Amino acid sequence: MTFQFNFTIENHLENESTPLGDGALALDSSKGSSVSESKKGVYEGGLKIWECTFDLLAYFTKAKVKFVGKKVLDLGCGSGLLGIVAFKGGAKEIHFQDYNSMVIDEVTLPNVVANSMLEDEGNDVNEPDVKRCRKSNVAQELCKCRFFSGEWSEFCKLVLSSEKFFGKYDLILTSETIYNPDYYSTLHQTFLRLLDKNGRVLLASKAHYFGVGGGIHLFQKFVEERNVFETRTLEIIDEGLKRFLIEMTFK
Repeated sequence: MTFQFNFTIENHLENESTPLGDGALALDSSKGSSVSESKKGVYEGGLKIWECTFDLLAYFTKAKVKFVGKKVLDLGCGSGLLGIVAFKGGAKEIHFQDYNSMVIDEVTLPNVVANSMLEDEGNDVNEPDVKRCRKSNVAQELCKCRFFSGEWSEFCKLVLSSEKFFGKYDLILTSETIYNPDYYSTLHQTFLRLLDKNGRVLLASKAHYFGVGGGIHLFQKFVEERNVFETRTLEIIDEGLKRFLIEMTFK
């Protein structure tokens, strides 16, 4: 499985790109950006694609992760790459959540729309009926996607209080969300409330986040103490800063 992403990102994000291979591009806003992963009380990271996201994308291919028919949550989605892969992999429903509404409106949503139309690129057929049919198909596909902004606790309240029955997520994908230990309780509660009893969380993280104190070992200890989930290390990446992929399932 090869991933190709199409980005329609606003100019104010610096337009700096890093090649992923096979025509894929990822925005890197680290230069000239005031966003930092180590400043307390400051919104952190939504305008940059962090390293662990690429680790998780690579794992999808290596482990042949199946998305067909699953309900998926991309938690702390940023650019939405993880959810987009689930979308293109046949998930029945995909929800994208990020703290910042600007990220959802100006980055996530345009990326999802752009990638829903990738298959039509390079096709020279111009018949109006064909074009209308394609637009209709894209609209139907996008109905699988919902977009949310705000804190995790408020997100939980919103989806759980929906008038229609809320089916819990088969798969929660999240990357670089455990950098700050202050958020662990809310994140754990989010998993507890929203994950299906037979579902799993795929989480990517650095070993340690300097300046904020979080990291994989501290988070795993936090989870173990609550005795609700079991964690399993899927992969350890030693290139640069040490990074981990873990799976969480209910005990």
